Amino acid sequence: MICSITSYDQLPLTLCAEHISQILGISRSATYTLLRSKGFPTIYIGKRMVVPKDKFIAWIEEQTAG
Repeated sequence: MICSITSYDQLPLTLCAEHISQILGISRSATYTLLRSKGFPTIYIGKRMVVPKDKFIAWIEEQTAG
């Protein structure tokens, strides 16, 4: 597990599956489904999937806007 995160400022520049799972409170398998879903801002580096912090925050705001 990663440390407890209490604000967006504490997030690293790129988020891995473990970060996203902890932040959203979802399972590992649900996280990987989300990472592969259309419209989610995943970047592939080889086989590794990461999400830029700013794109993740924008995605969260988009999902909660109405």
